[in-house]
This record gives sequence, structure tokens and C-alpha cells, in this order.
Amino acid sequence: MKLPERITNLMDSFSKVPGIGEKSALRHVLSLTKWTAEELGDFSNALNDLAELKKCKQCGVFADEDICDVCSDIHRKESTEICVVESITDYMAIERSGQYRGLYHVLGGVLNPLLGVGPAELNIDKLKKRVTELGVTSIILAIGPSVEGDATCSYIKSTLPDNVMVDRIGFGIPMGGNLDYLDTMTISKALENKTKM
Repeated sequence: MKLPERITNLMDSFSKVPGIGEKSALRHVLSLTKWTAEELGDFSNALNDLAELKKCKQCGVFADEDICDVCSDIHRKESTEICVVESITDYMAIERSGQYRGLYHVLGGVLNPLLGVGPAELNIDKLKKRVTELGVTSIILAIGPSVEGDATCSYIKSTLPDNVMVDRIGFGIPMGGNLDYLDTMTISKALENKTKM
């Protein structure tokens, strides 16, 4: 069955979103056909606004301004601890747990030489600079347990000054699991059971 071009174009766009296949894309598009012109306009504007989305110049999470709410929080700015995460979804998962009240640093991935991801592709140099500038004495590595995650943690530890204590979150997390899929209790326990590296 040949569908109108407007529907197939939008289906192609939806199919670029991870986890959405052809059938799901068609369902989403058909659902949107029931929306009013005003609702579609608001949806379109919200999508267009994503192009203007900023990342915090200090930690790397999404923000409305140059500095995010966490980095500009006066109580957190006084923290001498940084929680290092692989991605923004990991940051969001830990923040939802409500158990951590320090600063964050988003690496933007893990070391993976097979995919061409080395230290230069991650925000490790920026992390070292923040550690020095802020007088950070403690780092929590909240990076998932995988070969790449382990290698990334070892590399980060080797680049930091000796006076910085480096902990890694506890392994109540399944091997190969992602933080963004875990419930807040599991994340809370993982933070409580962090281990020395």
C-alpha cells in the first residue's frame, strides 16, 4: 500500500530515533494525524527548539544557560567531590535517586579503541582541569561495569593527582547494564557501596 509522501517522510524521521522501527513510526505518525493544527505547531516548535539546546560549559549536562542548575547551586559549588558519568542519561538516573549532592562531570562515552574513541574524544582533560581549579579531593566513577568502562576508570585514575581519592560505585548493577534503566533504589545502594580503586 502506497502511503502519502507526508506520512512516509515523517515515518523516516521517527525511524531515526533509537528503538523505533517502521511499525512504531507508523503508529506515531497516525497518532499525530489526530492532533489539531495548534498541537502540531507546538510539537514542531518544541522539536525546533532542540537545535538551540546548550550543554553546561563546566560539567556537560543539558542546560538552558551556559552553566547548569547543579553547577550554579551554591551548596554544590562548595563540594570537593565530582561524580563522573559516561552519559547525560546516567547523570539523570543518579540525580533522580536523590542520594548524591555534589558536582557531576559527563565524559560523553568510554574508551573504545575499536570504535576510535580515545582520551581525546572524551572530556577527560576538562575533568583534570576542574579537579585542579576546584580543589577536588574526591572522585566517584559512576561508569558501568564493562571492559571499556573498567579501562576508562583505570585511565582516569592514572591521570589524576595522587592526593585525589578515587572511588567507583558498587556493583549492584548487572554486567553490561546501563544506569538509565535502573530503579532509584539500586542506584542508591550502588552509591552507598562504592569501592576504592
